[in-house]
Amino acid sequence: MKTFIKLFAATVMTFSLSNASEYNLDNSHTHVGFSVKHLMITNVKGEFKDFDAKIDFDAASKTFITFNTVIKTASIDTGIEKRDNHLKSDDFFLADKYPEMTFAMTSYKDGEMTGDLTIRGITKTVVLEVEDLATIKDFEGNSRVGFALKGKINRMDYDLKWNKALELGGVAVAEEVKLTAEVEAVEASK
Repeated sequence: MKTFIKLFAATVMTFSLSNASEYNLDNSHTHVGFSVKHLMITNVKGEFKDFDAKIDFDAASKTFITFNTVIKTASIDTGIEKRDNHLKSDDFFLADKYPEMTFAMTSYKDGEMTGDLTIRGITKTVVLEVEDLATIKDFEGNSRVGFALKGKINRMDYDLKWNKALELGGVAVAEEVKLTAEVEAVEASK
């Protein structure tokens, strides 16, 4: 009976994956960003310029089978070179030693993508909300998928611990970091 159940589960899994296609990230129409509270009064925003993803997506059921990303930490850009250099240093990303951060999806259900986020060699499970999921045919007849990802992490969990106390209370940089991504991908040629 156990063998039958395993065989049945494998068959169902294979059948459910049969409609999935590989999608290539359209980097020119994708944005990977973040925001964090500064001095307890405003949000500082930034982005990463160098990233890639492996995406297997079933357009019929609008289900992700695979979503794995690699982001180059040295590509951080907040618009201020001095701040970017500080973020690349040992106080934050230590980009020389940890040139990449990764996200590997472990499950997708009901608009929630759960996966393992690794920064500075530290891996934690995070949940990202998937919003505005849509598919379309482009001008050349290619299938495309677009969606937004939103989540948050505590930067202290990843050893991004630099901070300074403010004279009247609070800190220079909040612990919570909001993650955002606007993703567009095109189905790979078969």
